[in-house]
Amino acid sequence: MVVAGYIGMRRSRTAQDFTVAGRRLGPFMYTSAMSTVVLGGASTVGGISLGYQYGVSGMWLVLSLALGIAAIGVFFAGKLFRGGVYTVPEALHRRFGAESRVMSSAVVVFYTLMVGVSQIVAIGTVLTVVFGMSTGAAALVGWAVIMVYSVAGGMWSITLTDVIQFLIKTVGIFAVLLPLTVHAVGGLPAMRAELPDSYFSPTGIGLGTIGAYFLLFFFGFMIDQGNWQRLFTARSVAVARWGAVASGVYCALYGLAGALVGAAGRVLLPDLANPDDAYAGIAEAVLPVGVFGLVIAAALAASMSTASGLLIGSSTVLTNDLLRPLAGERASTVRANRIALLAVGLVALAISFTMSSVVGAVTVAADLLAAGLFVPVVGALFWRRATRAAALASIAAGSAVCLVFMAVSGLYANEPVMYGMPASLVVFVGVTLAARRGGPGGQVRPPAFEDLAPGADPAANAQSAESARSA
Repeated sequence: MVVAGYIGMRRSRTAQDFTVAGRRLGPFMYTSAMSTVVLGGASTVGGISLGYQYGVSGMWLVLSLALGIAAIGVFFAGKLFRGGVYTVPEALHRRFGAESRVMSSAVVVFYTLMVGVSQIVAIGTVLTVVFGMSTGAAALVGWAVIMVYSVAGGMWSITLTDVIQFLIKTVGIFAVLLPLTVHAVGGLPAMRAELPDSYFSPTGIGLGTIGAYFLLFFFGFMIDQGNWQRLFTARSVAVARWGAVASGVYCALYGLAGALVGAAGRVLLPDLANPDDAYAGIAEAVLPVGVFGLVIAAALAASMSTASGLLIGSSTVLTNDLLRPLAGERASTVRANRIALLAVGLVALAISFTMSSVVGAVTVAADLLAAGLFVPVVGALFWRRATRAAALASIAAGSAVCLVFMAVSGLYANEPVMYGMPASLVVFVGVTLAARRGGPGGQVRPPAFEDLAPGADPAANAQSAESARSA
């Protein structure tokens, strides 16, 4: 990983190289990188943990992510490429003004930071089981490697390491861990005989949990900063679109494999105190030395790739959407991006010492992202009549309702996003329709999102579109 970081450093000569790998990736590198940013610790360590607890229905978390990443390619790739927008706050700013950029930046930085934290926790979990290290020391080791190659070369380094990590975890999960674990417990018939029927039901995890995962990870992933930034590493719209769909198919299969490994692990190791230890415990129980190392490397690769992708997403929002409006082009240099990435990494490391659950950290972050930003982002891209007031009120209402239910029902409960997203939608639609009824008749139809001028005030965009029509 460090060698790949050095190679990436030699390629990162401009801010665009550092943040979006120069926008030059072909189908294989792009699909590999997009898959690895999806399949992190929550999908690998957490997915097998859910399979250990619930059986095949434990794949719903990863399946929701897979559907979300495919949807980004189908629905968003064309608009974002044509509009030249690669951060979520920038998209909202172009449609709804500077206030929406600041509000959304806070939510996006929190989300990307917390998902990065979850990956550091996942690395610590694996290293603690395998080497007997303390949790803090294990997290520090994993974090240090990630930061060395990420700060060195930015997205170029991250992409090169992603391709290596993609190959490692494909072999480690599909060719090694899945077949050997299922074989060790006597195959699928033996698993059916040993485990409750619910372990083979697609809804065994519960319809409420499935619904929450869908709201959180399908809708949330469609506006995930790491995924938007990856879209722009592709060399064309076609590569961005179909590579995301291919990544979604791969991720769905990965989720099923993880759930089956976890279910087999329940037969093999029925009394684990912490389900998050299932991945390393199963690997240690069924794999010989050497092969065991490959599978552990697969878990570490999954967490490292997602952590690096999300942390650079957080630092990009900081430099592009918060610092650049204040400091101008000085915030767009490679040096500024490196400093921001290192600062974000240090904060993530500090937070990781306080978190214990891989899936929990992702859930808290995705709750706020989906509840606060999904509706206004979709409105910005697809509803031309949506208003600035509606966007600001929607972000505030969805976020507030989400935070209230986190306090009332618990951080990891299903209710925050289930109530936050509808609140955001009702406010967004209601305020927009109220403004249209109260406004003057015969208003000019606003321009499409991709026709908006970068950096211009939304009112100026609408005015310029009207001038063009008049001419």
